[in-house]
Amino acid sequence: MYDLSRYNAVLLDMDGVLYRGQAPLPGVNELLALFERRGIVYACVTNNAMLTQDQYEAKLAAMGIRIPGARIVTSPIATRRYLETQAPRGTPAYYIGMNGLREALFGDGYFVYDEQRPQFIVVGLDYTATYAKFQIAGLAIRAGARFIGTNPDVTLPSEVGLVPGAGSLLALLRTATDVEPFVIGKPEPTMLHAAIDILHADPDRTLVVGDRLDTDIAGAKAAGLASALVLTGVATPAALEGSALQPDVVYGGLPELVAEWGG
Repeated sequence: MYDLSRYNAVLLDMDGVLYRGQAPLPGVNELLALFERRGIVYACVTNNAMLTQDQYEAKLAAMGIRIPGARIVTSPIATRRYLETQAPRGTPAYYIGMNGLREALFGDGYFVYDEQRPQFIVVGLDYTATYAKFQIAGLAIRAGARFIGTNPDVTLPSEVGLVPGAGSLLALLRTATDVEPFVIGKPEPTMLHAAIDILHADPDRTLVVGDRLDTDIAGAKAAGLASALVLTGVATPAALEGSALQPDVVYGGLPELVAEWGG
């Protein structure tokens, strides 16, 4: 039996852990109730760069999952926190992305939208991306603007199958500029470090719960955090058996995790 009592903070992936598609997964509300009873702080961490925190809160509420938006750390939120350590208020920036990224960067005026001389080019998934946007971004990167990617996911599951993700857009600009982006989302550690800072948590007592070896578990390893894999999303027992990358503990789903935690 794995000793879960050492952890007082948890970072939860969302799709494949809390829900799948538009349906909540078993054990979600029991896990949240356990956190409440035991005073365990938590945050949801997602590479998704499309939605705002309020939009995520509404999406979860529609599934019967009550999680405040402030506890949802998206890759745009983590990107904004990172960039604040790199540049002062009023710094010009340009983005390729959707509402979640736009609001995180420009919603309160910290960064100034600028197509002419941006100091940062920030790229997330953008369903409306045009050649003109990539031209602006590519020229700015070649002129010295720092190239930031919200997440490296090359594909995105959709109703019609796997479609290009943010990582595919990063690859386009990488090819066009010969510049590697600094990536914020999993499996890089920056987003997980941002979530720990938001929670004021102790990394040694923080557990990452995810459903993917290549992002969640790899990200936890990169950030120096313990990890638990649930088999309700992408990872399968066969993939786990054949992987050199291993979590600290594996559960069939959240009910098994809650039961072992003494829920």
